[in-house]
Amino acid sequence: MAGVSSCMKYSMFIFNFLFWLCGSIILGVSIWIRVSKDAQQELQIESNMFAGVDLLIAVGSIIMVLGFLGCCGAIKESRCMLLLFFIGLLLILILQITGGVLGAVYRSQIETSYKETLQQNVNSLQGSTEEDKTFQESFQKFENMNQCCGLLNGAADWGKNFGSNICKCDVQTSSSDLCTTYKGYNVYKRPCGEVMLEFIKNHLLIIMGIAFGLAFIEILGLVFSMSLYCQIQRK
Repeated sequence: MAGVSSCMKYSMFIFNFLFWLCGSIILGVSIWIRVSKDAQQELQIESNMFAGVDLLIAVGSIIMVLGFLGCCGAIKESRCMLLLFFIGLLLILILQITGGVLGAVYRSQIETSYKETLQQNVNSLQGSTEEDKTFQESFQKFENMNQCCGLLNGAADWGKNFGSNICKCDVQTSSSDLCTTYKGYNVYKRPCGEVMLEFIKNHLLIIMGIAFGLAFIEILGLVFSMSLYCQIQRK
């Protein structure tokens, strides 16, 4: 029994040490991106993407705390720490499953919300504030990189801000299918909203694979922690 308990204890420690290490890396990189201007420029992180970076900081912090609880609980054979680790990991797993189910059930509402978000950004393309101008400069780079124009209705989304350099499509170097004419200028035909949606759909399998992989690791952690908890209780 002692050998099995020792093997389980150190397996649990190694598992949680790796768990804690992953959380530390996520947290460290996220904080670096959040505070470093050089990192933001190099990775082309705009201010409107900070919400995602803040989310990663929160995720990294939670993973670090859970990993710490698991490591200490395994080495010190603390039932309280192991139980806290088990409860925390179980809550995360439940939230993941709930998020997946809600995403499948409310898919049409999510698509509607996505279009509403695009419409808000269309208003920014037509705006004249300093914040709007910053967004417009960034978006023009996105358009040129992805050979698209506007978000929902092509070049018309730019409204009065449309100019000769916006969405410029070179008919000599680009495929004729990519270009169309708007107000006498050759512009990219495809709205960028379609490009974004296609990107999400193409990477959906990867996202699902990551989600299933995380779920498997979490279930493994739940089994390890509860097995060790029960063995400690029987001593």
